[in-house]
Order: sequence, then C-alpha cells, then structure tokens
Amino acid sequence: MKEELLIVDAYNMIGNWPHLTKLKLADRLEDARDELLSELAEYKKYQDVNMIVVFDAMYVPGNSKSFINKYDMEIVWTSKDQTADSYIEALARRKQDRFTQVVVATSDQAEQWTIFAAGALRIPARELLADVQRTKKDVEIEAQKITDQSLVARRGRLKPEQLRALERLRDRLSNEGH
Repeated sequence: MKEELLIVDAYNMIGNWPHLTKLKLADRLEDARDELLSELAEYKKYQDVNMIVVFDAMYVPGNSKSFINKYDMEIVWTSKDQTADSYIEALARRKQDRFTQVVVATSDQAEQWTIFAAGALRIPARELLADVQRTKKDVEIEAQKITDQSLVARRGRLKPEQLRALERLRDRLSNEGH
C-alpha cells in the first residue's frame, strides 16, 4: 500500500474556503493563514497523513517563518520569484513514485493537468474543506461518546461493600439524630 502525501496549495484554500476568504477580504490574511494551518494540523493529526503546505511568497509581507515551529507539518514559502503552482508541480513530480501517492489540494484548473501528468491525484479545495469538517465532526462525536461512556461507568451500580458502607453511615446518622 502506498503512503499518501497531501500537498496543499495554501492560498488556493484561502481563496476557496468561505470562512478564510472572509478573513482575507477583511484585510486579515495573517489570521486566514493561521486558521488554515490550525485546521490542517488537526486534520493531519486525526487522518495520520503526511502533509506539505505551500505558500506563494509573493503574498508574504516580510518573512513569516514563525508558522513552521507552531504546527506539526512541513510548511514551505516559495522564493519570491517562484509561484506556488510551479513549486507544487515540481514537488509532485519528485515525490510521486511506487511508494508514495501524491494528492494535491487545489482548485486551479491549469495546475490539475500538470498534476495528473505526474501521476498525482487532485482534491478540489471545497472537497478538502468538507473532509476537514467531517473529520472534526467525527472526532467530536467520538469524544462525546467516550465522555458519555465514562459518565455511565462512574454512575454505574455500586459494589456490595459500597452499599454496606452507605447503609452503616445512614444508620449511624439516623441514630445520632434520635
């Protein structure tokens, strides 16, 4: 079975995930990047997938390398003379082999043909968003089930020795009250 490598065209996600687009349009691009990375880090943790997130350096005011240490994934900032698309296309050609299935998250139609030619697969931005949201919901449901089971276990029947101790305590309290 091949190992999967998910390569994410970061600004393509920001432009296609409505809640991130809203941040970008409100002149909060840094917040949009942070939110994207946060969501992808959670997704990566629960899906156990290798991931590389690629940012196009032409959108970066200064150097935002602070993200790299904050998240448990590889984050790439292209050089200022290289687009994210060209970087991703070269990376997909390099990484796609008999041991690794490369999947590129992008909604860029021109990029998809180059990706397919390299033998990689493509997941559109909206499909990745749906998968991220579905994974988050599934994790929340499982966490609630565990919490519910824990509460049931704690509220379960008392052991005979616990019942006897409670009986003795009740008897003692009622004797002291009379």
